[in-house]
Amino acid sequence: QVQLVESGGGSVQAGDSLRLSCTFTRGTFSSYRMGWFRQAPGKEREFVVGISRTGGSTDYVDSVKGRFTSSRDNAKNTVYLQMNSLKPEDTAVYYCAAALFGSTWIASGMNYWGKGTLVTVSS
Repeated sequence: QVQLVESGGGSVQAGDSLRLSCTFTRGTFSSYRMGWFRQAPGKEREFVVGISRTGGSTDYVDSVKGRFTSSRDNAKNTVYLQMNSLKPEDTAVYYCAAALFGSTWIASGMNYWGKGTLVTVSS
């Protein structure tokens, strides 16, 4: 069974940067599209960014475009989320997820999920 473990979360000030990592084990990483989702307190989980199997294509939610960048290293079985110019509204638990099939970034279409890492941005 595929396992995903996120790391890199923490508490930062507005304008700071963080880099999240998600390590993939027990599967063929390069076969999966990878996504980052987040869930803020009292809100539904939302899509943040998706990255294709090769890393050559990414899709971002409008609210993070120009600030967040996702990449992956298939040799290290790891996907990254570089978050710059963080805002208080970015505060959430960030989850990585893996999808073996399909082409959309709907949460219900992701096959595996990590347990999440908390990002707190204070003003």
